[in-house]
Amino acid sequence: MSELLDSYTLEFEKPVRELEEQIRELENKGHVDLSKEIKALQKKVNGLIKEIYDNLSPWERVQLSRHPSRPHALDYINNIISDFHEVAGDRHFANDPAVLAGFGFIGKQKVAVVGIQKGRKTKEKVLRNFGMPRPEGYRKALRVMQTASRFNIPVISLVDTPGAYPGIGAEERGQSCAIAENLAEMFDIKSPIVSVVIGEGGSGGALGIAIADKVLMMEYSVYSVISPESCASILWADPKKAEVAANSLQIGPSKALELGVVDGIIAEPNGGAHKDTTKAFEVVSKAIETEIKKLLKEDIEDLKNSRFEKFRAMGNSTIFAEN
Repeated sequence: MSELLDSYTLEFEKPVRELEEQIRELENKGHVDLSKEIKALQKKVNGLIKEIYDNLSPWERVQLSRHPSRPHALDYINNIISDFHEVAGDRHFANDPAVLAGFGFIGKQKVAVVGIQKGRKTKEKVLRNFGMPRPEGYRKALRVMQTASRFNIPVISLVDTPGAYPGIGAEERGQSCAIAENLAEMFDIKSPIVSVVIGEGGSGGALGIAIADKVLMMEYSVYSVISPESCASILWADPKKAEVAANSLQIGPSKALELGVVDGIIAEPNGGAHKDTTKAFEVVSKAIETEIKKLLKEDIEDLKNSRFEKFRAMGNSTIFAEN
């Protein structure tokens, strides 16, 4: 990642950044033994990180899920998937760079991988459409998943999107139909499906690749029916009230787990995935491999039925009455 991204600091991260800068300055004074001072400062940093990150507001969690240095789908593919071969195009219109799809191995297990890629630098963000898939992206994803289904290859989906692209061209080419088709067809995939929300999980744009047997969320990710900005625009005609919307939406993983929307939370390195990407890759890889091994032991028809019943039960009035 570039120096610019490495130095990017959210407002609530600034106290930690200041201490880290002090540690860096002490480490650069190689002619003096300052190991005790460095150790004391590092202990203070660890304590401060825990205090801050244990008390994040919903809006701060949204900001963290969008952190420019946070690993994206392509980072996970490059680091946990070996021998990856990407598939392009939907055989109808074009290739959508916002959606990555292909085949590779996680450990020794052959897998199909579908991920939504946001991009970092301006040029890549434009290429990837800021992580907002068009209909051809969803059709490409479904094509790969249906191929995996024919050969009983497990499917991994990596979710990181503010939502599907709402542009005129996308609507003309059947955006809503493409997402709806994915929702319906993923229930019939005859392979285990594991989905991980690695950053943002926004609306149907996320759900279009997240109908899975096991849906996991990273500790500092968010998953919601709508982005805070869109919610604020609809309710108050003012996207600047996104913070108010985020605080009302309760879009963190704990609430999603409580409501049965997700099946588990993947703990992130101290301070978030962007603080230790190597560790982040390790925990995500381990979580996915563990779930796939369990799911491969299940009868595929039982798996499909459980998948359908799991999503059918979401929104049950009894669940919401208790919460």
